[in-house]
Amino acid sequence: MQIKQDNQQITLTKQEEGMLQKKSKAVIFAATLGLVVGMSSLAVAGYGKKAAEAPVEAAAPAAEAQAPAAGAMSEEMMAKMQEYSTPNENHKALQPLVGSWDYSLKMWMDPQGPAEESTGTAETKWIMDGRFVEQTTQGMSKGQPFTGQLVSGYDNAEKEYVSTWFDNIGTGMMIAKGTYDPATKTFTEKGDFTCPIKGKMSFRWETKIIDDNNYVLEGYGTDASGQEVKSMEIVYKRKTVNADVVQQ
Repeated sequence: MQIKQDNQQITLTKQEEGMLQKKSKAVIFAATLGLVVGMSSLAVAGYGKKAAEAPVEAAAPAAEAQAPAAGAMSEEMMAKMQEYSTPNENHKALQPLVGSWDYSLKMWMDPQGPAEESTGTAETKWIMDGRFVEQTTQGMSKGQPFTGQLVSGYDNAEKEYVSTWFDNIGTGMMIAKGTYDPATKTFTEKGDFTCPIKGKMSFRWETKIIDDNNYVLEGYGTDASGQEVKSMEIVYKRKTVNADVVQQ
């Protein structure tokens, strides 16, 4: 067999001619197989795309129909939010604390030692449309002007009273949580705070309403042995007797 390469005639032996024919068939088979595989892949990809798109197009109207419901509150959710944000009878229990007060304070740094005594005034009012009461205290502490603030309320979600105290002689806040006993007219709250000298300490407050014009706050802490001891007593007397302080 003769073939032409680079404008020259080349004579092949029968063995070389056979090998050339086999090589040509292999190239043609590979090209054909590649074409078939490529066309099959395109077909499968197209089918997959259509199959994936079909459910999306079918589900689109349902998703659009559900969109408004997902972005809106249900009636049950609205009712819960309304209940959470509305002052109730538990908030009204704080009403006797509202008004203008004179107070006398006794504080025991050592349960066995004498009490440190001082006097001052307190103004307590409703804030946030009757949701909390805010007390601002003015007095003296260790010969220095003293200012403190107490915010108290009832958490409708937690079902408990919460009070926060802070003043001008420290940078910490005391947070107490507890209950009210209408039979004894007593608020009992407990919490923890960090003393700069003793570290983490627990405390308990008891606020007992004597009558419309008098109430007493007692504070309890723990001694070195972990036993609870009385550390504070504040007696409040209303400045204007029988004052009619209306809840907002």
